[in-house]
This record gives sequence, structure tokens and C-alpha cells, in this order.
Amino acid sequence: MTSAFFAYLFALLTLIVFLFQMALAAGMPWGHLAMGGRYPGKFPPNMRIGAVVQGVLIAFLGMVVLSRAGVAFPGFSNLSNILIWVAVAISGVSLVLNLLTQSKWERVLWAPVGLLMTVSSLVVALT
Repeated sequence: MTSAFFAYLFALLTLIVFLFQMALAAGMPWGHLAMGGRYPGKFPPNMRIGAVVQGVLIAFLGMVVLSRAGVAFPGFSNLSNILIWVAVAISGVSLVLNLLTQSKWERVLWAPVGLLMTVSSLVVALT
């Protein structure tokens, strides 16, 4: 498998996470699936803003990984050589947090996503 495959996998996963975060920001009652389940139902206004910030950050990381793999955003490639490690680190931290959360649903849903994002970004970083 090529780094392009892993970059596309990472991008697909970031799209899913982005859409989930935007749904939380829009008021979907999925709070039990995020932030340790601390806000069941709809997120309060300050957490909705946080969901938008997280969504934008994850979309940016998707751009970094795609650029590093050479499949998109060619003007961003020099910066992506450094920022790829930020993507790996954030994915790894996300994985650990989703494994440690008390929320069963986050462990079931987001830990596998975090694992795939960590592995795919690491493969892209190392190739």
C-alpha cells in the first residue's frame, strides 16, 4: 500500500470526525459520544464553539496529511513536512484519550478511529 492510500484513509476519517463535530455544533443530541459523555444531549453554547474549533483543526490536519503524501495541496508541501508530526501527535493523543475515557461509547466508536488515524498519519510521515 502506498502513502496515498493512507493519506486518503486519514482524509476519510477526518471528514467523518469533521461532520460529527459540525453536527454537535449544530445542536445534534450526541453529547454522550464526545468529551467523556460529560454533556449528554445537546452541547451547551461554549462546547458548540469548541466543536467548531475541533472540526476546523481536524480538517486542517487532513490537509496536512494529504499534502505530505503528495496527493493534494502542493503549495503546502514544505510546511506539511513539519506539520505531519503534529498530525501524528494529535492523532496519538486522541487515541490515548479515547482509550482512557469513562465513556463506553467513545471507546467503542472513537478509539478505533483514533488508532486508524494514528497509524495512517504515521505511515505518511515515515514515507
